[in-house]
Amino acid sequence: MSVRHPEFQYLDLCRDILKNGADKELFFNNVVLEGYTQKGEKPPFIRSVFGRQIRFDVSKDFPLLTTKKTFWRGIVVELLWFLSGNSNIKPLLDQNIHIWDEWAWKHYQMWNTEKQKYATQQEFIAKLTETPASDPFVVKWADLITIYGRMWRRWPAKDGREIDQLSWVISGLKSKPDRKSYVVSAWNPDFIYEMASEGQKSHVPPFCHTMFQFQVANGKLNLGLYQRSADLFLGVPFNIASYSLLLLLVSQVTNIPPGEFVHTFGDVHIYSNHFDQMKEQVERDPYPFPTVRLNPGVKDIDTFTQADITLENYRSHPSLKADIATIGGFEEQKKENIIRI
Repeated sequence: MSVRHPEFQYLDLCRDILKNGADKELFFNNVVLEGYTQKGEKPPFIRSVFGRQIRFDVSKDFPLLTTKKTFWRGIVVELLWFLSGNSNIKPLLDQNIHIWDEWAWKHYQMWNTEKQKYATQQEFIAKLTETPASDPFVVKWADLITIYGRMWRRWPAKDGREIDQLSWVISGLKSKPDRKSYVVSAWNPDFIYEMASEGQKSHVPPFCHTMFQFQVANGKLNLGLYQRSADLFLGVPFNIASYSLLLLLVSQVTNIPPGEFVHTFGDVHIYSNHFDQMKEQVERDPYPFPTVRLNPGVKDIDTFTQADITLENYRSHPSLKADIATIGGFEEQKKENIIRI
């Protein structure tokens, strides 16, 4: 009996949502809604289900989805950026990676009070790209404030320290691999919408990848991700590959062979403007998964570069394009009406 291709877990979830998901409206702040109005478009909605799980044995092959071409270079560059602890998108722009452009633009639109304003996202991103990283404009407006790398590597403690959660986990896996506490959390209420402290408020969505946990069993290193909100068409293929790659990197620096990547979803959904593309993708048959090779000489999580990570034997169907929706944000409230948790 042949083994069913693991990519069918993803395709089956797509079919489940298209057939059985609940349709829900999205929250868009006024700036984003105005953009849709100017384009003469109706904002999308989502079709979602709650509480699903898929898993991939990373010791066998690498789960880079094949039913559409997935942006491998962007996955690698973004993960290395997260690992750097940086919250400024300038390093991405310098490598022509535009994954987070919409969120920087939205932040600029909401908070900029200067007389000089850029009229379009393209003009704004071009300004950030051509301007040196040390320029005050780039330091301020290319900084997303709330981003995974900052929480993983520079979690702001109340005593003024910045806590490197990932380094603590790696150190622990090397010395006490059987402990159950190797969790890295990105969910920090002090940076989330109305709950955030002054100067830390952001309209960037609050940490879709809420937390991840490393666990060792039978001599293998496993990684579990809980994702509170998952864009199944655009985001999840990226997320699967990114965290599987993270598992391989940590596996190498801890000298523990890789096991499974387990992906647990809260609200997992498809945007209404992705329905046609999704219906096309689920009709495609997967190709064999590729392999990822790492430079065996790298033993420090902070010294990996793009050149140390090689993708081999990747074959895929053609790419499927779709627009990202810059949802989320919050409505300004008077101090006496701020939500208290």
